[in-house]
Amino acid sequence: MKLTLIGAGPGDPDLITLKGIKALQKARVVLYDSLAHPSLLDCCPEDCVKILVGKRFGKTSCGQDEINDLIVEKARQYGEVVRLKGGDSFIFGRGYEEILFAAEHGIESEVIPGISSSYAAPALAGIPLTSRGMSESFWVITGTTKQHALSNDVRLAAQSTATVVILMGLHKLQEIVSIYSELGKFDEAISIIQNGTLENQKVVTGKIGNIVPLSQVAEMASPAIIVIGKVAALPDLSYEKVREMMQNSQSVAD
Repeated sequence: MKLTLIGAGPGDPDLITLKGIKALQKARVVLYDSLAHPSLLDCCPEDCVKILVGKRFGKTSCGQDEINDLIVEKARQYGEVVRLKGGDSFIFGRGYEEILFAAEHGIESEVIPGISSSYAAPALAGIPLTSRGMSESFWVITGTTKQHALSNDVRLAAQSTATVVILMGLHKLQEIVSIYSELGKFDEAISIIQNGTLENQKVVTGKIGNIVPLSQVAEMASPAIIVIGKVAALPDLSYEKVREMMQNSQSVAD
């Protein structure tokens, strides 16, 4: 028996890996998430069993225990099961939990990594998470912990000069703004990317001091990614201005 975990990528179906497509083409049963593009299921054989198992914030979906049980049930029934998960299975995807559960029931696993929305969505919105002289590192943080609270790592990240990427955190935007405001970072650039990599992608960029009303006017909704740091402002700047900023940063470093 075998479980194959496939990362479906950040949304755009063209961003799944070739290895992932090949695995889908041989699938007998697929358990797929809401964030996996539905057109990817067209790659499966006609007789493939396709089961939607959620999961999306604020909407009814299968619980993780139910998904785990389905993995074992279908693996025993068909000899193998494909788990199609949005983004990358090991980036806040609970993929490793599913592998552990499968292993406890004698099921071997294969992992096919996917492109994570944490860097793909910003990239396609024109935001480089790192840029020489502007950002030397980046944090990727979940906006909602197991206890449904904002991760404490947001406060730690806010004290650094790194670019901060927060997934699943739009409903915690006011808390995030409050943390940065307490540190006096009212002018820090922030961008919210909704439906990143898809045709209906929407982006709102502002500063910590005004992003809440801007996001409300734009009616931003999940799924969305939040990017905080100097690089978040780059798409709205002229190349001349960006070049000037980079040169000034380099002068300070020298």
